[in-house]
Amino acid sequence: MMHLFLNCLAASAGSGLTYVRNIVPQFSGRPELRATLAISPQLRKELGSPSNILFVEVEVPAGAAARFCWEQAFLPGIIRKTGADVLLSAGNFALRKSPVPQILLSGNSLYTSPDFYSDLRARGAHRMWLDTRIRGFFARRSVHWADCTVAPSKDFADTLSVWTGGKVVSIYHGFDPEVFFRNHISLPSAIQGKIDSGKGALRLIFVSHYNYYRNFETLLRALPCIQERLGGRTVQLFLTCKLASDEHSGAHRTETVAAMVRQLGISNQIVELGAVPYHLLQHVIRACDIYVTPAYTETFAHPLVEAMACGLPIVASDLPVHREVCGNAAVYFPRFSPQLLADRVLQVEQSSVLRKQLVECGSKRWRDFSWREHVDRIVALAQSLKASNMGYRRAA
Repeated sequence: MMHLFLNCLAASAGSGLTYVRNIVPQFSGRPELRATLAISPQLRKELGSPSNILFVEVEVPAGAAARFCWEQAFLPGIIRKTGADVLLSAGNFALRKSPVPQILLSGNSLYTSPDFYSDLRARGAHRMWLDTRIRGFFARRSVHWADCTVAPSKDFADTLSVWTGGKVVSIYHGFDPEVFFRNHISLPSAIQGKIDSGKGALRLIFVSHYNYYRNFETLLRALPCIQERLGGRTVQLFLTCKLASDEHSGAHRTETVAAMVRQLGISNQIVELGAVPYHLLQHVIRACDIYVTPAYTETFAHPLVEAMACGLPIVASDLPVHREVCGNAAVYFPRFSPQLLADRVLQVEQSSVLRKQLVECGSKRWRDFSWREHVDRIVALAQSLKASNMGYRRAA
């Protein structure tokens, strides 16, 4: 029986949480597999009691640097005690001295993005710039510490391979309609009321917590252009975050973007839903007309798959990974062009033929992403490492 140890201590937001929530049922449904997950007590509460899975709840020090140091010092001992065969490091950083063969899941494109570093310099975010450079150094080294590195898209695998000089395998992240669509309860009245306030409007939606690389500014600048050309109809943008200084995401400051909303006079067109629980997200997406993403760097972008599954046409920034994930289910615009973003939105809004085409392509494309297939390939990699052992079984 294969015994996998998954280091999920970095899963705290966005794609990290999506990953853990979806792979746990997949690992649980495999009687030939045992899994041990190192996980935060907060995330443990929502995962229930799946079979074949042991949870090791760990309170790690706050901050990425402190967590990295803690993992390097203490995680090898925990792994040895469990008797695991292979380590799956799910947080972009590998153990330098893993006691068992190690698969690294690398999924942070910020370390390789010139746009992100330029953005930080323009914002005067010098501390974040330095922090990202330091993290990038260890992320690059991690590719060489691991026995195998996996990226969630071919585009990012190629980028990582060039950046590190190491071999990187691409395995798509998945989508599980049974998990995503299983909840049929109504939205909380506070969220439903905000959605109802946009009745009759052109409803755009962008699913993201606030951060710089998601390029909110380009999307906000596009709204007046869209409104001007809509005639009597209004446009509303639904956000799954809050643009408030006391609710920013980590070190990503929201004061500038909040001031932009006021300066553009679009406060009434922004609907800040705040964080929407994953099991309710389908209801929010389906209540809207077009999914929009202006991000200037990505590695996979789960919300695009979720939007396609919900039957929404997509307007996306012209990134190779967006084209890889969406294909013909989206129309694209240069990532820093509010005017062309507005043009694409209006193009979709005004053409029922185009909308139908995008939705039909999306209804086929999302089925290409499967968590079962993702886990199949991860387990196959783990089995090959266990079988060969590659000389990496290190002494305690």
